[in-house]
Amino acid sequence: MKAIQVKQPGGPEVLEFVELPVPEPKPNEAVVKLSASGVNFIDVYNREGRYKAPLPFIPGQEGAGVVTAAGAEVKSLKAGDRVAWSSQLGGYAEYAAVAAERLVPIPSGVTDHQAAATMLQGMTAHYLSHSTFPLKRGHAALVHAAAGGVGLLLTQMAHNLGARVIATVSTEEKAKLARDAGADEIIL
Repeated sequence: MKAIQVKQPGGPEVLEFVELPVPEPKPNEAVVKLSASGVNFIDVYNREGRYKAPLPFIPGQEGAGVVTAAGAEVKSLKAGDRVAWSSQLGGYAEYAAVAAERLVPIPSGVTDHQAAATMLQGMTAHYLSHSTFPLKRGHAALVHAAAGGVGLLLTQMAHNLGARVIATVSTEEKAKLARDAGADEIIL
């Protein structure tokens, strides 16, 4: 399989295009043939060595695709299931062995690209609006960078929960995105 691998910490020049064997699943893993990989700022931190990862490693902490094999202990997934995951290295490759507990079924109507792009950002927006401070009708939520990945999702979640959403953005184009996501007020 083709993959991008990091053998030593550094800048973008340490990203190396390599050919590796397709991984075999451990008992609690499933192998996913990736159709989409999420790209997040944490990938830069991993590459630079700010966050330690065992070398060599394949960057990319989220992805989506189809299960091709499941380990002996995996009962909730089978070959052919569409899944996405976050918070495990290996997304910059054609295949990844992922802990089954991290894999989430992709609902029909959601593309693999959408699933891969929203796992980490979606979990962040969800815990902010449901756990850190459970938003309810009548609350006001100030969402900074409301046209960014987390910002757009957080704006939608807050709006759907009935909160009044005040969004900060830097351009009129971003203001339109935030309004379309459910922002009630815009601070440019």
